[in-house]
Amino acid sequence: MLTDRPTSRHLITFEEMTALKRIFEFYINSSIHVALAVISLVAITVLEYGLQLSTAFWFFVFFGVITAYNFVKYAPIAGLHHRSLASSLKAIQVFSFICFGALVYFGLQLRLKTLLVTCFFGAMTILYAIPILKKKSLRTVKGLKIFVVAAVWAGVTVMVPFIQAEISWTADVWITFVQRFFLVIVLTIPFEIRDLPYDASMLGTLPQTLGITGTNTMVAVLAGIGFIIEGFKDELYLPYSLSLLFICLQASFAVFFAKREQSKYYASFWVEALPILWLVVFFLLHHFLP
Repeated sequence: MLTDRPTSRHLITFEEMTALKRIFEFYINSSIHVALAVISLVAITVLEYGLQLSTAFWFFVFFGVITAYNFVKYAPIAGLHHRSLASSLKAIQVFSFICFGALVYFGLQLRLKTLLVTCFFGAMTILYAIPILKKKSLRTVKGLKIFVVAAVWAGVTVMVPFIQAEISWTADVWITFVQRFFLVIVLTIPFEIRDLPYDASMLGTLPQTLGITGTNTMVAVLAGIGFIIEGFKDELYLPYSLSLLFICLQASFAVFFAKREQSKYYASFWVEALPILWLVVFFLLHHFLP
């Protein structure tokens, strides 16, 4: 009887670990993690400029990111294998449909101008995923992929909050937009390094074009410029400036340590978590620095 107890405990622990693993994989594969990253970037913009946004706007962005990302990732697969989808993918389909319904519900509570600008970025996302023009999507246009992603992320996390808050863009806001654009490029590169063995050469990604060493140099330049132009703002906010330096360094390190044979969740979890970490650091500096 004494030997049965440890076995029982190990069995329960194994089942619990399996369940946690499935939950974690759903969290990653259903794009909840990337949605939290985008929300974190929106929160950084709000915190830096003191914007006031409705609860509906936050939910709109959150569910919009999940809907858009799952569409890009799974629409082609669902179209080809609709009847033989794995149970996990079917769950993501149902989850995405619910998120789309929530997106529409919260979108109806926002300003028309916000919806129009968001639809523009949504159209870019659709063109990124679906081959419409001459049987090509934006993703397959040589050298364009990473810049489309950066433009959409920067637009949604910097421009759209100002439109919803009905505050005009100043030179400082444009600088923030450029900083965000550069940072998203840097954060996307570990994914491109990971996909080097699988991406067609016609895509012309930065690692394909510049090589690993050249890409690392470009990352250092982009991160450096992103931080240096902070000094051109009319109003400097020390907590933001310090947190920006922190995230530029962290993002650069993430690229430097990215390998072709990287761990399964290096890019999709750890790199994607950097915006969340940035928000935490900025929030702490915002409350504890004078």
